[in-house]
Amino acid sequence: MVRTRFAPSPTGYLHIGGLRTALYGFLYSKRYDGKFILRIEDTDTARYVDGSVQIIYDTMRDSGIMYDEGPDVGGDYGPYIQSERKSIYTEYAKKLVELGGAYYCFCTADRIESLKDSTGNIRYDKHCLSLSKEEIERRIANGEPYVIRQNVPTEGTGTYHDLVYGDISVDYKDIEDGILIKSDGMPTYNFANVVDDHLMGITHVIRGTEYLSSTPKYNLMYDAFGWERPTYIHLPPIMKDAQHKLSKRNGDASYEDFVKKGYVKEAIVNYIALLGWSPKSNVEKMSLKELCENFSLEGINKSPSIFDETKMKWLSGEYIKAMTDEEFVEKADAFLKQSKVYGKYDMLKVANLLKTRIEIFSEIPEKIDFLEEFGEYDLELYTHKKMKTDTEIAKKVLPLARKAIAELKEFTFDSVHDAMMNLVNELGVKNGQVFWCVRVAISGKQSTAGGVMEIAELLGKEETLRRLDYSIELLNK
Repeated sequence: MVRTRFAPSPTGYLHIGGLRTALYGFLYSKRYDGKFILRIEDTDTARYVDGSVQIIYDTMRDSGIMYDEGPDVGGDYGPYIQSERKSIYTEYAKKLVELGGAYYCFCTADRIESLKDSTGNIRYDKHCLSLSKEEIERRIANGEPYVIRQNVPTEGTGTYHDLVYGDISVDYKDIEDGILIKSDGMPTYNFANVVDDHLMGITHVIRGTEYLSSTPKYNLMYDAFGWERPTYIHLPPIMKDAQHKLSKRNGDASYEDFVKKGYVKEAIVNYIALLGWSPKSNVEKMSLKELCENFSLEGINKSPSIFDETKMKWLSGEYIKAMTDEEFVEKADAFLKQSKVYGKYDMLKVANLLKTRIEIFSEIPEKIDFLEEFGEYDLELYTHKKMKTDTEIAKKVLPLARKAIAELKEFTFDSVHDAMMNLVNELGVKNGQVFWCVRVAISGKQSTAGGVMEIAELLGKEETLRRLDYSIELLNK
């Protein structure tokens, strides 16, 4: 069975790059009826941020990228939090020492610092590798602090196959004897991820290309223990622009940030899926279920992807257009409540007005507040070259439009439309000349969600006439 994992560090919000890694792990496991596991890698206590574990849980649940096993849902391979697995790492680190894949190191910070080269880089020199078993036991018994380092060969090459990038080779001379267990007894990522992936039965390791050159040192540990190596799938980076990677450290937006901005949640996940992967069908708008059905490694690109917020906004708009009025009101509730018209109009009619005219929910207040705010406006709004309108045209159109609307016995979208079209025919002018002037007169805005009929229907006959009276008076001052 395919078993994939997402193993974030709780160091703040869940970055878009991290969420894509989680998404691909989820999609790949579901494509093959496998299991997707969440593991919290919290051994770097210096970077731990309070509350960030909950952010991880909340983000994954909210986005629909739900795991089959994890700290808060359980499973057969727990604990799923690394800080609760300390004794496991100690046991396996000692085994690795016995197997010759690691060794105890008692070097002081001063000695390590003395190993700096002319460029300021430190490379450990295997000084403690030659210590006898008796000396190691004596120094441990005396309470000397130590770390456990990996014993990397000084010669040879580590080669492995990646399902995206093909065969990768790294010379062992370019890999340092990194620390596996720190002096406080906690493991580093480099050791814990290998032990956990094996013990949790992870078959496919999905992560970023920054680990391409590190993987041979992980394979040395797999081989030393006699464990089967997992299958590797490395993902291209997500770029902010041609030169800069999208980065949590640079404060680039998270999933949570985009939700707060008003992006449709499904659109965020949909867009993230397309950052580095191209479906065979070339269809871009896909539900999570459709992504699971269509996801394949063949579609993953080797080259970096540039995060294009404009495209994600467009995709969000496509999701909004496809909503029923009821769905729109439910999903946009928080943003509708921010507008000055909330509760004062039929929200289903407001939804119908907005759905094809916004891309993200945060545009709602600006688009509809004119329904509640109406007062003196710039008469230059009547001047429109394409519509061939100006204030003089407006002075002719508005009194007649006011009369036509006042005479309506039924005040509906259709009746207002028919009245305006009759006026167009009566005046012998272009449609736009009447509709532009009337829309400006009842909204006081250059652009609005909805045209004359939608706005008038929402305002009602009395308020529409009041606004026309105000605008006629304003034009004749």
